Amino acid sequence: MEVQVPEVIIVGGGPVGFCLALLLAERGIETTLIEQDKVMARELRASTFHPPTLDLLAPLGITAELLARGEPCPTWQIRLHPSGERAVFDLGVLQGETDYPFRLQCEQWKLTEALRDRIAGKVEILCGARFTGLRQAASDVEVEIEQDGEGRRLRCQYLIGCDGARSSVRGIAGLAFEGETYPETTILVTTTFAFEDHLPGLSNVSYCWKEEGGNFTLLKAPERWRVSIYPSEDRSLEAQLEPSSIDGALQQIVARSRPYEIGEMRPYRVHMRLAARYDIGRVAIAGDAAHVNNPAGGMGLNGGLHDAFELASALIAVLREGADDSRLDLYDRRRRPVARDEILLQADRNRARMREADPVRRREMLAQLQATASDPLRCKAHLMRSSMIEGLRRAAAIV
Repeated sequence: MEVQVPEVIIVGGGPVGFCLALLLAERGIETTLIEQDKVMARELRASTFHPPTLDLLAPLGITAELLARGEPCPTWQIRLHPSGERAVFDLGVLQGETDYPFRLQCEQWKLTEALRDRIAGKVEILCGARFTGLRQAASDVEVEIEQDGEGRRLRCQYLIGCDGARSSVRGIAGLAFEGETYPETTILVTTTFAFEDHLPGLSNVSYCWKEEGGNFTLLKAPERWRVSIYPSEDRSLEAQLEPSSIDGALQQIVARSRPYEIGEMRPYRVHMRLAARYDIGRVAIAGDAAHVNNPAGGMGLNGGLHDAFELASALIAVLREGADDSRLDLYDRRRRPVARDEILLQADRNRARMREADPVRRREMLAQLQATASDPLRCKAHLMRSSMIEGLRRAAAIV
């Protein structure tokens, strides 16, 4: 059955897809969102929101809701464990560059939930629908989906893939996804244990080197800590996923007389990949469908949301302001270099720094970081880059 549907179809009901749908709906662009899951997932995903992302979301009323449900992080740090020696970066130096000179720790699903609530009644959402194919023509795109065991064909002027790292839209459109998969697996767990009461001067975002080698990350979310554990390479992953092994890893952070209470646990592999292009004809991609990176530094979700705002501007310009299709090429020229040169490379450097095993080199790096953090000008320059403000401004200047 073939049905004429809106100007834009978005595949993927995560935060990037919902954000794009809301931005388009705010300008009266008829949009349909296709999501294969029937129930919104609340699994462990990203949780860091950088200052410019909060700036972008504020006019939509989203930032206020995230602030009410999140945990502000005015400083972040890199520290040696268990000595507690650390370099602390104070985001207060960004005052005047942003309305939100801090990071916010808030679970990704809370953003998705807030966006979903705002598009209710404005955007058609097809839950339990699986995207299966596309055919481009000069003036539209035919989209094939499967829902309730039946195939359907829809038409739109533009198709957008926000369907994650394994994007079917990207694959069927023929866009290469180049890069590598890191060899290590990360284990993410949550616990309500109050690390801040036992590790003096701990920031809500802390990247930690262990004295005996290895590293871990502590991120404070409302009422719990998210702990990233990097398994030893001399033991199988299966063995290290055992509750006793997870508890042992946490005991190395703070020893206690009884086992840790674990909330959630998820192992995951880390990738560094970038699409060859962000658009092809009347098809475009955004978020993890376009780029994936190491989560160190919390730039993946933020970069995806920045994609959504730039792509929305392009679609609005074409569909409402008389621009031609080359405006989508500008979306590619603005966002892809930022992902390549800022997000992926910076995340890769963050990974390499924290995987440094030589204790002498670690102390050299820590001393360099402390010198940067203590110099207001150098600290601000560092935070302008790591908080993604500089990259956004550089992208906006591309014409």
